[in-house]
Amino acid sequence: MKNGELDDVDKGILYYLQQDARRTSSSDIAAKLDLSSSTVRTRLKELEDSGIVRGYHIDIDYDLAGYPLYTKISCTAPIPERETLADQARDVHGVTAVREIMTGERNVYVNAIGRDHDDLNRITEELDSLGLTVVDEKLIRDEYVCPYHGFLDACEEPEPESESESKSESESKSESESKSESESKSESVVDETG
Repeated sequence: MKNGELDDVDKGILYYLQQDARRTSSSDIAAKLDLSSSTVRTRLKELEDSGIVRGYHIDIDYDLAGYPLYTKISCTAPIPERETLADQARDVHGVTAVREIMTGERNVYVNAIGRDHDDLNRITEELDSLGLTVVDEKLIRDEYVCPYHGFLDACEEPEPESESESKSESESKSESESKSESESKSESVVDETG
């Protein structure tokens, strides 16, 4: 990182950490980015110290953990109280994430889990008692998280072949395979007659 700006190395480290931070070592990242492990560890420490890497979070399948209901709750908060109310919403039992939105009427989004509908009703009532107006609730079937591919642009990954390259390579392979087959047939004929 130079002057507070991420460079290609930082972006590469972030990309590979997002894939699976628990099972990705600095050596793994170093090998993918053609760096030393110590360089990766130093850069990662800088990313943590600067606040860019805020933590390493576990991805839980709440359904398998006994909380089959997952909901996204859209709320409205008075603008001057939005930040405070969003922070307080994190303390409601069953809330797993809160997003503060900069524009629009629905300016606080709350993710919550529950064992049954009574849990979800209790959560919305508690959000309401904090001063948030619940505007909408959506029951979510599943959520998929992926790394930000913009960081990948900084990493040197093989690019897909163009169509003309693919054709010429496959034509070359076909010619080699035909040549190999005819050589094999010639050898087998020699073996049989020899």
